[in-house]
Amino acid sequence: MNRTPKLSVLITLLLYFNLIQAQTPNDCSDAIQICGNSSLDLDVSGTGNIDTFSNACGMVENNTIWFRLTFEQGGTLGFVLTPNSSAITEDYDFSVFGPTNSCANLGQAIRCSTTNPAAANQGNNLTGMSDPETDVSEGPGADGNSFVSWITVQAGETYYLLIDRPIGNSPFSLEWTGTAQFPESPEPQVPSDDAALSFDRCDNLAPFDDGVASFILEENTPIILGGQTNTVVTYHTTEEDAILGNNPIASPYMNTNSNEIIYSRIENTVSGCFVTTQFNLNVRSINANAPSDLIICDNDNDGDITNGIAEFDLEETISEVLSGQDPDNFTVTFHSTENDAENDTNPIATMFENTTPDNQQVFIRIEEIANDCIGVFPLNLTVNPIPEANDTTLIQCDEDGIPEGFTIFDLNQAFDDITGGAPDRTINFYVSLSDLENDEDELNADAFENYFNPQTIYALVTNTTVGCTNIAQLTLETSSTASNNAILEVCDDDGTEDGFYNFNLSNALDDILFGLPTDLEVTFYETYEEALIEDNPLGNNFTNTIPNSQTIYARVENMNACFGISDIQLTVFELPNIVIQEEVFYCLNNFPETITLTGGLIDDIPNNYYYDWSTGEDEFEIQVNEPGVYTVRVTSTDGCFKDRTITVSSSDIATFTSIEVTDATSNNSISVFVSGDGIYEYAIDDPSGPYQESNVFVNVSFGFHTVYVRDIENDCGIVEELVSVIGFPKFFTPNGDTYNQFWQVKGISADFQPNSQILIFDRFGKLLKELDPLDVGWDGTFDGFNMPASDYWFVVTLEDGRTLKGHFALKR
Repeated sequence: MNRTPKLSVLITLLLYFNLIQAQTPNDCSDAIQICGNSSLDLDVSGTGNIDTFSNACGMVENNTIWFRLTFEQGGTLGFVLTPNSSAITEDYDFSVFGPTNSCANLGQAIRCSTTNPAAANQGNNLTGMSDPETDVSEGPGADGNSFVSWITVQAGETYYLLIDRPIGNSPFSLEWTGTAQFPESPEPQVPSDDAALSFDRCDNLAPFDDGVASFILEENTPIILGGQTNTVVTYHTTEEDAILGNNPIASPYMNTNSNEIIYSRIENTVSGCFVTTQFNLNVRSINANAPSDLIICDNDNDGDITNGIAEFDLEETISEVLSGQDPDNFTVTFHSTENDAENDTNPIATMFENTTPDNQQVFIRIEEIANDCIGVFPLNLTVNPIPEANDTTLIQCDEDGIPEGFTIFDLNQAFDDITGGAPDRTINFYVSLSDLENDEDELNADAFENYFNPQTIYALVTNTTVGCTNIAQLTLETSSTASNNAILEVCDDDGTEDGFYNFNLSNALDDILFGLPTDLEVTFYETYEEALIEDNPLGNNFTNTIPNSQTIYARVENMNACFGISDIQLTVFELPNIVIQEEVFYCLNNFPETITLTGGLIDDIPNNYYYDWSTGEDEFEIQVNEPGVYTVRVTSTDGCFKDRTITVSSSDIATFTSIEVTDATSNNSISVFVSGDGIYEYAIDDPSGPYQESNVFVNVSFGFHTVYVRDIENDCGIVEELVSVIGFPKFFTPNGDTYNQFWQVKGISADFQPNSQILIFDRFGKLLKELDPLDVGWDGTFDGFNMPASDYWFVVTLEDGRTLKGHFALKR
């Protein structure tokens, strides 16, 4: 099929329920005219008004759209309708009516199809008219394949195409087939739809800042039409209205926002074909800025510095409003009211004195000469009050020893008097008004030394919030009066002997103010300079920063005027350096001998102190011979004292209470028991030791031993006691070599169990010898004959009643 151009139309069925029915082509009377170069995008919904028609397919309106088909050239006509969704459930139906020129006379449909693709088991959901088909109607439901035969049309004939979607929600596209041709649409005769047609206009209607202007839309009509004939142009606010030809707007037109799109409909009056185009209505405001508030300080130009009335130079705002633009391109006027500014009436002078105190609003009118742009901006005028600045006098003491009337002043002391105590204030001081006005040689307010007495300087008071200033005079006077010095002395008895003490400075007030007028005020300072310029005052409680001795200062004032500066000598006396606690011992066995107790001084001479003993004595040393607690108060010549406590504890030489001996064993031991007030150690056989803390000796050899007990608490002496340990030699050798010639029981003497019985037997039980416990022992003979080497037995009956048995060896 040769046909140019081919028409492809995408119709989007978005079911917007808020659209007015008359604005959508779902009625035959609103059918869309199909033209050769048409391209449409519409929102439609529902059925509109149900049109009267009949068909052989049982088609009714569900969601419909109508097209009007007028042909410029006859031939065959077919089409393919393709839903955008390939789902088989998307079901489109159609009917074709004609030829007819009236929706009121549609008659019977010449083609129709209501086949359901899913019910008919189709492989796709397409429908339409095509060449191979021969049937003119099909459906509903499973009947047919969704395509019927195309039609043959004549030039000038008109047909109507109704498309309906009973099931689904997908948009669709139409592709026309066959040899018939539609008439061409008119074309806008501009290279760009927007740029050539758009209006760019200043906002020149009051109010000038709302972005609204007046437009003659028809100024674009000649540009749009060019040389086309049989063509009309209408203007619309929405694309829907332009497509449907509804609600054309008339000039002059007032835009509704500063960047508004207007749609034009270009329609051929013969064919009914049309196209739409758009352009912008751009409303710009004047290129100018709203001015900042104009703020000045109250002045005395009108003779009153407190009435909130001052003169403003309004021209100061022009450069800010124009922001660098050439002022010769603008007309600028000032007005008292916004209405006057908008109407350009009643201008006010640029040197303007406000008529409302403190705050007033005027208006600035800016008109751009070249293009008639106009802007009106409010201008706020504010008159800030100047700060309070009171003349005052500052009196300082001349305490440097040279009575010439010159001293150092802390000018900040006058701050509250000058400012009235107002917040957000600063003061700068100058020796002259010329220096103040030129901001030269500002004085050091913390320490200024006058060179006249009295001397007047100038204070520039600034309100730091608004920047307004005022000037006061400060008179400096020097006082030659004096106040009394004072001395505060304390002992370093605060628990830490470091030469530092927390003084109660109020204790010096009576001495400082003695003989002076009443109603004086006293403030304390650490240094003379601080007292002079009243910097870093001290509280009533002050801990000296220099150990033992320091001078601080008291500033005496009368009604904030310096009366005098006094020295306060702070002295922290050292306490006696003594041993606070001591324990000594007295040996009771030495009574009535005495021991010496002292005042316990460390590194000093006893005569520098006084002594008060608990015994009533008052010397550095005393003699005592009794245990007890003795105290002495040691007092320096400065009156500072410490108390010393001496505990005299008793000690004594030991007294034996008992000695227990475990003997005649393989591990003999001696346990010594004593009484006494001392602390004791024990030694055996040697008074020099070694001594041990334990009172038990083990592995003691048999025989006689001496035990020693000494007092180690106070070295009160050593006691001793002889102890017998009974034992038996394992052998003896009576061979004449002087060693081990006799066998005898050890540990028996005239003092230890002398009445014991000792019997010796041979191994057959024959009694060989009864020994004298105090004799040298058995010599190994019987009846004058030497007994052979062998084991022999003994039976010992001790005086204490014990019977001991055993054996020993005789070796030759």
